[in-house]
Amino acid sequence: MTAVTALARTRTLPLGVHLLAFSLFAMGSAEFLLAGVLPAVAADIDVTLATVGWLITAFAIGVVIGGPPFAVISLRWPRRTALVLTQIAFAGCIAAGLIINTYPALLITRFLAGLAYAGFFAVATVTAVSMVPPERAARASGVVVSGLSLAMILGGPAGTLIAYNTGWQGGFWLVVILTLIGAVAVVTAMPRTAAVERPSVRRELRTMRRPRLWLIYAITLLSTAAYMITFNYLAELLIQVARVPAVWIAAVLVLFGVGAYIGLAIGGRISDRHPHLAMIVGSTGIAVCSLLIATFATETLVVIPLVLVLGVFGFVINPALYGRVFTLAADAPTLAGATTVSAFQLGISVVPLLAGVVLIAGASITAVAWIGAGLAAAGLPLILIERSATRR
Repeated sequence: MTAVTALARTRTLPLGVHLLAFSLFAMGSAEFLLAGVLPAVAADIDVTLATVGWLITAFAIGVVIGGPPFAVISLRWPRRTALVLTQIAFAGCIAAGLIINTYPALLITRFLAGLAYAGFFAVATVTAVSMVPPERAARASGVVVSGLSLAMILGGPAGTLIAYNTGWQGGFWLVVILTLIGAVAVVTAMPRTAAVERPSVRRELRTMRRPRLWLIYAITLLSTAAYMITFNYLAELLIQVARVPAVWIAAVLVLFGVGAYIGLAIGGRISDRHPHLAMIVGSTGIAVCSLLIATFATETLVVIPLVLVLGVFGFVINPALYGRVFTLAADAPTLAGATTVSAFQLGISVVPLLAGVVLIAGASITAVAWIGAGLAAAGLPLILIERSATRR
């Protein structure tokens, strides 16, 4: 009976892992929601569309720089406490921006919300991994990150629909409510988790000196930028080149999110045993899909299925990346996990810069897909180097 119970525990994930995924879904929806209501926000607070776009940048900067410092500050806190505090802080920042409703207030509160979001994300992945056996670490982190893909599929579009029927603030108030529900669920249902060893800032910092960790961070940045550069400019490509009617754009973008969810499910199941295979397949798939999208951009019936497949390959790699980080930094995972979150967000943040360079130079919109293919291909040698080091 004991053996059967142990086997069941390794095959199923604790409720707490799914609660963390729900909370990440709630908070992550705020990241995807703003893009859909930028014109309404700009009109309401009387600023230009270019100016209001800095609200997206402010959130991204907060996420990039927020995770690692919070990981160090909260190292000796109970993880459940750190999770709930970041959820409350996030909800409070979003609510404060909605109540004050001026551009400076929104800019500041979006930045602070990004800090809180990064802190939650970092602690959530470490907490999920600590709740399962080592052979389920990648799958647990994949389930948590799936909350983000659900935010992409459901949160952003649903919030945008609500916003356009109740005013742009409506979707964000829903984010606040769901985040607070998630905080209550964490308090009431999340088991207490503690590190096996006494937390040590020195040990965490010493772990960050490991070169192979930085290989994983580089792979994370390159692979994330590779699929996000195509995704971010997909609407423009579909309308300008593929001649897809604007009314169908949202549905096509949802396909990417569906693919991301499928990719996380696949990656979570294979990455515990074969992390480098998942990374190689994911990066190769991103490169091939990007090349095909660029080549067949005028063929609607070819491009639309490729959007789904790009989402699959883009996200099949994520559980493997988290799994490698927590394997390499098993003795000090908090700061290492937080830096992974920053690497993901940095990959997203460099996309406008890379795309802007070629588009300002007069290149076609299909150039962004070629850049995505190049970024994915650049990550493959790093994966092979890390695999070789692991085998040695």
